[in-house]
Amino acid sequence: MPRPRGQPPKPLEEKIRTGNPGKRPLPDRATLTVLPAAEAPPEPSRPLARPGRELWDRIWSAGATWIAEQVDAEHILILCEQADERAKLRGEVIKLGDWRERAALRALDAQIMTGLALLGFNPVDRSRLGVAEVKRASAVEGFLAARAARQGR
Repeated sequence: MPRPRGQPPKPLEEKIRTGNPGKRPLPDRATLTVLPAAEAPPEPSRPLARPGRELWDRIWSAGATWIAEQVDAEHILILCEQADERAKLRGEVIKLGDWRERAALRALDAQIMTGLALLGFNPVDRSRLGVAEVKRASAVEGFLAARAARQGR
């Protein structure tokens, strides 16, 4: 799963929001296919051990707004199987301390991180997907929220 090189294309929503500064023709929104989001985490089609199942549930709950069951389920399943494999391999590394196993663990870690990034689970890739912007509440916003809570709003 190598990551694409170069500048990634901007999502259509971002081009529309910024006024399409490149003036390239945009696809007609009426012809775009909207992928339905999963209502609830689906059951995996293959069995997963505890680490993989926990990751499965976390991915489907955290990415519910941008992950589509019809197209992303297999990708997520492979990623969760890698998490199961990682747990086993990490146990071997801790028990035996073999440098080859440690190198394999680090390679598997890199594959998992790439898979998570491709699904939008890091700040950079999430912004490339045009999904979310994490905003920290300012001190003023915190004060106003606390004041509103005290006043029963």
